Amino acid sequence: VQLQASGGGLVQTGDSLRLSCAASGGTISGHVMGWFRQRPGKEREFVGRIARNGASTYYDDSVKGRFTISRSNLKNAVYQQMNSLKPDDTAVYYCAATTIVGVRVRESDYRLWGQGTQVTVSS
Repeated sequence: VQLQASGGGLVQTGDSLRLSCAASGGTISGHVMGWFRQRPGKEREFVGRIARNGASTYYDDSVKGRFTISRSNLKNAVYQQMNSLKPDDTAVYYCAATTIVGVRVRESDYRLWGQGTQVTVSS
């Protein structure tokens, strides 16, 4: 399975953005899907994840209440709606997939990675 993230761009503080992660070469229905980000000068960090059937989500405290992850196994895609964006959300965002169930927040738990998409939030 290959993952392709898209939807990044340059926005202003308070704006919204929706990232997409499209899968090809296989189905994501059996995968927990996660989003990570790498802010300038920092390590890549966990943002959130969604269960295989979409029934549950889990978010880092830094984005809780502002970001929402959803998925469509029919469309073989995962989405991340980002609202009330702040300059501190500026980062390259990555989608990732794992077959390990449960709340997985470590990079090493995810086997499949998409290329990143840049999100820049200006003040």
